Amino acid sequence: MATGRTSPSADVRADSRISLAYVLAESIRGFDPRREIRHPVMFTVYVLFLFILVVMLDPGLFPDLTVGYDKIYYLGTAVLLFATLWFANLSEGIAEAQGRAQAESLRQIRGGLRARRLDPAGTESAVPVETLRIGDVFVVPQGETIPMDGDVVHGAAQIDESMLTGESQTVLRESGGDRTSVLGGSRVAEGEIQVRVSALQGQSFLDRLIRLVESTTREKTPNEIALNVLLSALSLALFIVVLGLVYLCQLTGYAAIDVATASSLLVSLLPTTIGGLLPAIGISGINRVAEANVIAKSGKAVEAAGDLDVLILDKTGTITTGNRLAVQLVPAPEVEMGDLLTAALVGSSLDDTPEGRSIVRLAARRSAQSVRLEPGSFRVVPFSAERRMSGIVLADGTEIYKGSVSAIQDYAGELPPTLANAATEGARQGMTVLVIARSKRTLGLVYLKDVVKPGIKERLAELRRMGIRTVMCTGDNRLTAATIAKEAGVDDFIAEARPEAKLLLINREKAQGRLVAMTGDGTNDAPALARADVGLAMNSGTSAAKEAGNMVDLDSDPTKLIQVVSIGKQLLITRGALTTFSITNDVAKYFAIIPVLFATAGGGFVGVRALNVLGLSSPHLAVLATVLFNALMIPTLIPLALRGVPFRPRSAIDLLRQNLLLYGIGGLASAFVGIKAVYIVLEWLGRIPAWQSLLSALAHFLPGGFL
Repeated sequence: MATGRTSPSADVRADSRISLAYVLAESIRGFDPRREIRHPVMFTVYVLFLFILVVMLDPGLFPDLTVGYDKIYYLGTAVLLFATLWFANLSEGIAEAQGRAQAESLRQIRGGLRARRLDPAGTESAVPVETLRIGDVFVVPQGETIPMDGDVVHGAAQIDESMLTGESQTVLRESGGDRTSVLGGSRVAEGEIQVRVSALQGQSFLDRLIRLVESTTREKTPNEIALNVLLSALSLALFIVVLGLVYLCQLTGYAAIDVATASSLLVSLLPTTIGGLLPAIGISGINRVAEANVIAKSGKAVEAAGDLDVLILDKTGTITTGNRLAVQLVPAPEVEMGDLLTAALVGSSLDDTPEGRSIVRLAARRSAQSVRLEPGSFRVVPFSAERRMSGIVLADGTEIYKGSVSAIQDYAGELPPTLANAATEGARQGMTVLVIARSKRTLGLVYLKDVVKPGIKERLAELRRMGIRTVMCTGDNRLTAATIAKEAGVDDFIAEARPEAKLLLINREKAQGRLVAMTGDGTNDAPALARADVGLAMNSGTSAAKEAGNMVDLDSDPTKLIQVVSIGKQLLITRGALTTFSITNDVAKYFAIIPVLFATAGGGFVGVRALNVLGLSSPHLAVLATVLFNALMIPTLIPLALRGVPFRPRSAIDLLRQNLLLYGIGGLASAFVGIKAVYIVLEWLGRIPAWQSLLSALAHFLPGGFL
């Protein structure tokens, strides 16, 4: 039923062309004043650029500011200011194009799909995806594409999600438990399932994923907003300083600073490097998370991940593989094994959870006597967090329940001593112990074994080195929880936790000023995922969990949060490093422009000449060299802004020392060397006859300005 698709290589080539066209278009659209005003530093440059254009159109408008008007100098200033703006727009366009390329690839996943919808009578009919409504049930047989997001209500299947996640390994989705959610666009590789629609066309996970990776409407993060406020205040302060300097020079008559020089001086002193790269840094953080197969619903979540203090992990499906398997049955004293097997088989025969099915399989392998249940001859009692047991009530009044030790003791009384010891020993070995009872008589135990995911201990140790404390939440008893916690290597655990316990833990940690992350995959995790600063929902989990979290891991790997934390820290470090570089870079520009302006004014200032460490002699050439270097720094640093500063776990003091030494001193040194190099090149060009002829022709073409 799915339409044919182009090969992945063809998609990549198409995405490359789209990205290039998108970058060029966005870099031009960036000159829209409604977009420029969002970036205070670059908006200041934008206003100065427009002002220089006005002066070029009619120099007579501001005679006091255009003393010694030089047409080529003003044209060169305007061109360089335009280049500065364009390079800044280009950096943002490149970052946004990465998200757009990912979105275009995702759009190829679904198209022309139809669904096998089931009506209430069970009749199957092929309908367009657009006609599906929430609550509708459709069938997906083997080999077909799932047309819409939903939850499996019947059956089990191996699902190929490689088109969404890039992971070639299929995943199991089955009714019951927490592994019910399937995504529109994935394919049934083996088996057949019935799915209940959980999202409408345009609101599915794939649709939201496309919108999320298209970063053009990305909200600014709190740190980014704070930095923008700082840059705005700095821009205003520098504007006042330059304005005061121009007025002082005119008042004293020591130097004549025209409007082109004053504008260039202000642009050179403004932190245009970080101002131009700031949007790209934020967007690239989301893109790097997306490359790790994690979809961040906001930049705030990525940034918060870099400052995390506590990580709360759900045990089942997060630390363990999620499917607890029945491995042993232990009868109570004076209870025959056959009697226990029959009760286990009957009590779990209508339990559609993975644990229930594993009990049925174990009982069948042990030759349990089968019992036929006629329709209407029984009543199913589903599991609830309050009762902590489930079972079946037969027509003759016989009750068969299975549940936790405490729940069955409340129902049937204290366990026999030998059975209680067996339950304690099983819990000590890390088993989940269920008790089976019939009509208020305890029959025996079922051991369910949890399997800790490979490599989880090493990944949690890495989180500890980053200064993040890990807490495991589980509904298991304390002995079982302690065993799993030790095996996994978590710092702390909460046993016998009800759904609200996770929420209470998050609120307690947040009340103490800590940033908290939560990973989970079940519907009962949804409130905690929504409350946490970073809520990482597993793609294998329920729709409710994915809706509540502000991140979704397409690989369903809870330790992926380690990678997300690294990306978040890298985002913060990159922003800080480039801000340090930009500010120290601007300090060096003082020594390139101001000394040469005053040292060549009138007889010059002997004291100022000593500050002309670069040995520049021409004020106009020094100004143009500085503004050109200032513009070129933005595209030079675009790769670093997109890739991020390399991150290795270390203390905040070490990171601060590294930034000050590498990017602080580097900003000073690169400005001195770069401006001098550009000055030499411009000076050399000025001596070439062909270049001089070109400038003369251009000056002749622009007599007295453009008018």
